[in-house]
Amino acid sequence: MSLLDISGLKLVFQTDRGRLDLFTSLDLALGEREIVGIVGESGSGKSTLAYAIIRLLPASARILGGEIVFDGKSLLHLKESEMSQVRGKSITMVFQDPGTSLNPLFRIREQMLSVLKSSIGLEGPAAHRHMLELLKEVELPDPESVLDAFPFELSGGMQQRVMLAMALSANPKLIIADEPTSAVDATIQAQILKLLHKLRAEREFSMILITHSIVAARDVCDRIVVMYAGDVVEDGLTSRVVSAPKHPYTKALLSCIPVPRKPDAEKTPLPVVAGQVPDLTSPPQGCRFHPRCPNAMAVCSQSRPPYFEVDSSRTQCFLYEPGRGPR
Repeated sequence: MSLLDISGLKLVFQTDRGRLDLFTSLDLALGEREIVGIVGESGSGKSTLAYAIIRLLPASARILGGEIVFDGKSLLHLKESEMSQVRGKSITMVFQDPGTSLNPLFRIREQMLSVLKSSIGLEGPAAHRHMLELLKEVELPDPESVLDAFPFELSGGMQQRVMLAMALSANPKLIIADEPTSAVDATIQAQILKLLHKLRAEREFSMILITHSIVAARDVCDRIVVMYAGDVVEDGLTSRVVSAPKHPYTKALLSCIPVPRKPDAEKTPLPVVAGQVPDLTSPPQGCRFHPRCPNAMAVCSQSRPPYFEVDSSRTQCFLYEPGRGPR
């Protein structure tokens, strides 16, 4: 059963250079207690999708069609007062850089208390006990000292754990984690990802993990969704996407993962995905990836490919059209 079901989402931006069509008909589903990783380069629309779900898009963005249904409710048809009962309670978000999410002028205690009061109406000694429990749950040592600290007195990893504690405070059904490890070093990244996986198992929430790193998604997620220039180009179980990718873009991302080399091995350049994400104020005709695709065919520059079901994965590529065969 789907907790979140996005269908036919159409979203545009009005920019100084004209209209930018990001999502033309985006479909995505998220099951109960499922972790879905959304991966892709900057400009693919990953974070914009998250803001569309919680309805915090900038004024320049407009949703022109489609549905976002969460827990049986059509979020796009809720009044703002109704949406505020979903946002921060049933759906919470962990942002990329905790240093900009936490107010440097207030102690952690004050900031967590504000969240508890607005999300679950908790104050006084009960709120204090709950804050300590949350900080212990995210594996922060000496929670009392953390509460008394200003954000700048905490490391980046500790700040991100505080943000995660706040996201857990209302016991949400869905947590959206937008690049939660990009502002910390590799060791802390691994710890945060392991913690997210552990908390999901204990609390049984669903999660969307937005990341540039297909490795991070591989290590944590049940399913991987690959986005490119506003399109979902591949969607499948993590094991299938990583071991047998279907879309040429997914294959290119996987080829760019650094691998250890023996000291005496011949040095070769790290593979890269040639070119760049297109300017969507004037997108390429047909498949948006075809100008960078090593498998591009004539039809790719003429028509947008539909989705094909291949080995339990969904991929948007003409290579899998019956009669052509994968190449």
